[in-house]
Amino acid sequence: MTPHLHHIMKTSLSGFAALTLSAATLADMSTADILAQEALEQQNLKKAVRCMEILEVELDVGRFGRECVAEGHIEHAPRVPGGKEGLLRYFAAQLERFPKMHADIKRAGADGDLVWMHIHFKAKPDAKGNAGMHIFRMENGKFAEHWSVGQPVVDSTLHDNSMF
Repeated sequence: MTPHLHHIMKTSLSGFAALTLSAATLADMSTADILAQEALEQQNLKKAVRCMEILEVELDVGRFGRECVAEGHIEHAPRVPGGKEGLLRYFAAQLERFPKMHADIKRAGADGDLVWMHIHFKAKPDAKGNAGMHIFRMENGKFAEHWSVGQPVVDSTLHDNSMF
């Protein structure tokens, strides 16, 4: 596991599952159910982070399709075609257009079958890039559904905080 991935897993999972469950939900769940839920969230988060590394660091669209995308994939991003094949065609075209694209995952977390990631994406190494948020619904260890929002990284803000 890369040091960066280890940091994300450590910071994102430490108590995250217990904090995201409401008191009412906890009251209805047994200890075994809670532990199973936490294990599922850890598995989903680890797999989702790995899949994003395959796609946006290793730039391997074929492997991404085989290992990471469910057959019935549902896409909600307005500029990405629907279905698994549409998604893979989109990223193959992006990679052809931007062969040095890269994304850094800044933080990530999981809640049930949902995984979210805050990323810094650059189409070209010298670009400022975009700040993005992805939400994935995981099904059997694969991306079954995806939502995203993004905005360009700017030179200045109305505060002293970074976008990341």
